[in-house]
Amino acid sequence: MANADESKLAYPLGDTLPAIGETIALVPGVRWLRMPLPFALDHINLWLLRDRSDDGREGWAIVDCGVADDATRAAWEQVFAHHLDGLPVLRVIVTHMHPDHIGNAHWLCERWGCRLWISATDFNAARIASQSTTGFGGDDAAAFFGEHGLVDPEALARVRARGGYYASMVPQVPRQYRRLMDGQAVRIGDHEWRCHAGYGHAPEHISLHCAGLGVLISGDMVLPRISTNVSVIDLEPEADPLPLFLASIARMRDLPDETLVLPSHGKPFRGLHERVRQLVEHHDRHFDEVVAACREKPCSAADLLPVLFRRRLDLHQTTFAMGEAVAHLHALAGRGRLRGQLDADGIRRFSALV
Repeated sequence: MANADESKLAYPLGDTLPAIGETIALVPGVRWLRMPLPFALDHINLWLLRDRSDDGREGWAIVDCGVADDATRAAWEQVFAHHLDGLPVLRVIVTHMHPDHIGNAHWLCERWGCRLWISATDFNAARIASQSTTGFGGDDAAAFFGEHGLVDPEALARVRARGGYYASMVPQVPRQYRRLMDGQAVRIGDHEWRCHAGYGHAPEHISLHCAGLGVLISGDMVLPRISTNVSVIDLEPEADPLPLFLASIARMRDLPDETLVLPSHGKPFRGLHERVRQLVEHHDRHFDEVVAACREKPCSAADLLPVLFRRRLDLHQTTFAMGEAVAHLHALAGRGRLRGQLDADGIRRFSALV
């Protein structure tokens, strides 16, 4: 069922979705496919772009990869067999380093003998995380969540046990890559695509806009039904990512409102400016709710989970929710609306100043 915000967006394909291992043509040279995910958010959208190599070979560029598991690779093999028109994959483009986006990059690049294209920051973040999980589990993550009020022994034990969580979905990262940067123009087949760097959700997320086709591959920066997760993690415990995220999506208002947005989750839609407005209002509401709660009593991030998330959360969702709660607290402290301090019990709590 659509929510009120979603009903203000336009979905050109209605409820049509590609079956696993199948594709749907969206505009000339752009195909949509979906892969399963082992989370409550159970799918990721991936994209095929008709491409041409520097030496004139015809083929395809893949944008984003899915997690590295047997089901996803089997679905990719079905796509290769039936939906590439007998042509090879010439490059693999990854919007950012999260496992559902980069998980199969190494396998795909080895499978097709091609290069990974990604921002330098996310390439190196993925290499670090695939060798030593950060933000997703392990002792450092448990200590970070504990400082922010997650004190349930069972939950913390399960966080500690997830030290190899990222590597389980991203077992390898290609040893070499080609760098994508903000403002860079990339020629893919017959069309020029412009890179838009976004911050807050990932270290240096790259969205791709093609003015000629009127299409934006938004990755996770703009999603039609859910808000993008913006978290503080143990690797950068004093980070303030929410202002970075909000500034990044505000810049997308410079693109035409009628742009067809291809998100990583949900359905392709039109109404980019409206969706950016909705996301800004969503966070403004959350800021006000957090300040109100901290005015009643000093609150830790864990105290705010029922304020920000009005549904039951599994462990995977709780780790993301904790990171997002800390992000809201840091943003408000940076704006002078809250002040945080480490209390005698070792928990960081925030009080309202205004």
